[in-house]
Amino acid sequence: MKKFILFISILAFVCCKTEQDAENSAEEAVDTTAFQAKITIDDRDLSLRPEARDYALGWVEFITAQNEIENLNNSTVNEVMNNAGAIAQIMESLKNSAPDSLRSVPVEARLNVVSTKAQLLKQYAGKQEPDAEVITKTTKELHQEFNNLKLQMNEIFLKSLEDFEKELDEFEQQEKEQDSTSNDF
Repeated sequence: MKKFILFISILAFVCCKTEQDAENSAEEAVDTTAFQAKITIDDRDLSLRPEARDYALGWVEFITAQNEIENLNNSTVNEVMNNAGAIAQIMESLKNSAPDSLRSVPVEARLNVVSTKAQLLKQYAGKQEPDAEVITKTTKELHQEFNNLKLQMNEIFLKSLEDFEKELDEFEQQEKEQDSTSNDF
């Protein structure tokens, strides 16, 4: 009789264990699917103005960061998680290596934001139980902040109102000179 009760107990334990394993497998399948999902970034990449592009082409850290940002689109959450440490390191290097010609308060602020977003991405990816939605959201925000950095870089090279007025004055002066020389003939 004791053997029979022992056999029933073991059988019940094995059945319960199998049921728990099935539930855990179903949960892991959902998690795996979420981490295999592709991240699609709807925002277009902002182009640099020719003057800003000239400086950016000489800035190796910027080119590296640009490549990493481009690689984020259509990558899976798992790929982003695996690269989060490298991305954070690249963005930190970008922040610390800005050329003097691009140093301005707005650009440095954007560099800080980009670096911070990359650090957050690294932190979220390194959690014991990472959340795929949070990682996806942070990845999209990092892309947006990098575009904002490029926008600030472009604004450094925009002409000021005084420059436009000076150009307009020079243009008007040239027209007057041309009119006076054409009247002589």
